[in-house]
This record gives sequence, C-alpha cells and structure tokens, in this order.
Amino acid sequence: MNERIEARVSGRVQLVMYRDFATRKARGLRLVGEVQNLPDKTVRVVAEGPREKLTAYITKLNQGSLLSDVKGVDVSWLPATGAYTTFSINYD
Repeated sequence: MNERIEARVSGRVQLVMYRDFATRKARGLRLVGEVQNLPDKTVRVVAEGPREKLTAYITKLNQGSLLSDVKGVDVSWLPATGAYTTFSINYD
C-alpha cells in the first residue's frame, strides 16, 4: 500500500543541486512526486510510494547533496493520492 510524505527541507539546500539530488534518489527508489524550491529558501518535497521506500528516501533527504548542508527535514505522513505518475522538479 502506498503512502505520501510532504517534507520541508531547511539549511543550505538551494543553489547546491539539491532538487536534482532529491529527484535522482526518488527515481532510484521508484517513487513519484515532485520537489520545489520555496521563496523562504527551503525545499518542498512530495513523494508517494511504499512506506519502506519513503523511509529510505527521508534518510537520503537528510544526508543531502554533496554541496548542501541540511539542517532539518520536517515530514508529514499522509494517504497517497495517486496524483503523480513520475518524479519531477517543479520550477514554479
């Protein structure tokens, strides 16, 4: 059964390839969703998939990309909506 996480990642996570990192890790785990920079310098991540893969993904989000410095990952667990078919970067 699939679940959904909505996470807000804080620290030095913009202009350090964090969205690309998050996308590659999600696709490697076969998760669907999106990642997006927010105006407050945090990154929003929405991902759906099996709980064990989402848990592994959260660990990777905490580790971050080579140039990032993750200070926190605030995660909310929700029921999956099935709104996504791939994992992508949202540039809005």
